[in-house]
Amino acid sequence: MKLFTYFRSSAAFRARIALNLKGIDYESACIDMRPQVAAHRKPEFLAVNPQGLVPALEHDGRIITQSLAIIEYLDELYPQPPFLPAPPLDRARVRAMALTVACDVHPLNNSRVLGYLRAPLGHDEDTVNAWYHHWIASGFRSLEADAQRLTGDGRHLFGKSVTLADIYIVPQMYNARRFECDLGPYPTLRAVCAHLESLPAFAKAVPEAQPDAS
Repeated sequence: MKLFTYFRSSAAFRARIALNLKGIDYESACIDMRPQVAAHRKPEFLAVNPQGLVPALEHDGRIITQSLAIIEYLDELYPQPPFLPAPPLDRARVRAMALTVACDVHPLNNSRVLGYLRAPLGHDEDTVNAWYHHWIASGFRSLEADAQRLTGDGRHLFGKSVTLADIYIVPQMYNARRFECDLGPYPTLRAVCAHLESLPAFAKAVPEAQPDAS
């Protein structure tokens, strides 16, 4: 397998975690997304993913895009350890927590949106940071309430083992710290992430551990 990745991308961070949890060896194809390079906008990468986004996973010569599709593909291909619990209600709850990040927090705070706020809309850095902090707080409030109800041990968002929800919260928490968000109101989320970040599969996936880290 080959993962098209960028060290700063939280979506690629999720895919790296999933590959590590499944124990899958993979090749990293690093796509430099810094504005001065913009390798994701060049024809060579657009031939891989016309959206110009990472991650993209190449397996047996075929490409899969979007982190959720990649992670569910890996989970179906390699069922152990499972990323979703067996009971339908529990599966829905785990997916709902993951989608809070994937649909309601990350899309509003990704680099494309922040860049658009700066130019052409002309907002200064204080305004951009206020925007970022607002959407982190909005998503984390609901996730904190969910985690308090659904964690089985205070070390996972749901139950007592790693699920899809955990794969999604760690990169988002990493970014929240990077942007100096106030995390005081989210003790359960902080405890869960502290545990998860100590696990090898998560630790190996962090941005600073990647070959293109700069």
